[in-house]
Amino acid sequence: MRSCLKAPDQEGGGGCILARFPHPEPQRPPKKARPPVLPVFLPFAGCPGRCVFCNQTAQTGQAPRPLDAALRDLEEALSRPGPPVELAFYGGTFTALPEPWPRRFLECAGRHLATGRVARVRCSTRPDAVGAVTLAQLRDLGLSLVELGVQSFDDAALAASRRGYDGAAALRGCEAVLAAGLALGVQLMPGMPGQRPEAFAADAARAAALAPELCRLYPCLVLEGTELAALWRAGAYAPWPLDRTVDALAGALAVLWRAGVPAARVGLAEEPGLPVLAGPRHPALGQLARSKALLLHVRERLAGLCVPARTLCAPRRLQGEVLGHKNALAAEYAALGLDVRLWDAAELALLGPDAPLA
Repeated sequence: MRSCLKAPDQEGGGGCILARFPHPEPQRPPKKARPPVLPVFLPFAGCPGRCVFCNQTAQTGQAPRPLDAALRDLEEALSRPGPPVELAFYGGTFTALPEPWPRRFLECAGRHLATGRVARVRCSTRPDAVGAVTLAQLRDLGLSLVELGVQSFDDAALAASRRGYDGAAALRGCEAVLAAGLALGVQLMPGMPGQRPEAFAADAARAAALAPELCRLYPCLVLEGTELAALWRAGAYAPWPLDRTVDALAGALAVLWRAGVPAARVGLAEEPGLPVLAGPRHPALGQLARSKALLLHVRERLAGLCVPARTLCAPRRLQGEVLGHKNALAAEYAALGLDVRLWDAAELALLGPDAPLA
């Protein structure tokens, strides 16, 4: 891409900036400004059953273990000197752990909240395991954020994946977390068995309408050791191809961004040895989706202009994101009639045909 000189400040004329706008993705605090996350993995703990796509041991790299051992390890980790951390209970159904384990884990966290060693506490759980009384008790013990593994609000997809609840229950769970005064996180899974692309688009819109603090998008992969692997081998399940998945993720990101909801993660972390048999896996999946979502946003801005734009100026820091992985979107910007250039400003801009360029 060529450079773009600093364009004039005025907007509206064909030779000037037609539109100037920030990147649409909601800004989260920089990583340096956020406490590091200390994860406590509790694979399958509290889970009432096993979903067809789930292999927590492979996804977390942690085998199931006794809860008292997990608590001892947590006490030891927090007793060591270090910066404040955000404590996160992942991998199981935290709110459905047998008593008294949710309280014991949070009492441990609370002691270190009081000293400043723990800055915040979050957990992941199921939307059908968040009763009002339970949430109030855990909130009073120091829990701040609840991430719900909603996966979908679509009845057909939930039934095919044997989640054990329907879309109405998923929505009630989200509303219960918010009603308890807790921050909400929503996890969605495009490409689940029984799910259509339009159903996932509706999932993203419903999640955005809840205004959660964050959303995670984990495309469905076929992992060894799951029932989904058997269905795939039998030809009873076909994962979404990569291009369909990227388009679906990009559309979801665009909806979330418009609602001010950041996507904390797009795609499963690429862990060494993760036994993926099939599915839309790519080392730059997040970049592919975010770049396509930005293209969708630029298209919307173009549609609102009265004067044709000929150049998109992008901040240099976005060079890798604007045109996508290995310049995959260059042809799509060209099809929009846009010449993509870089400049030193912090925002993006659409310029008319006569704007002064280098």
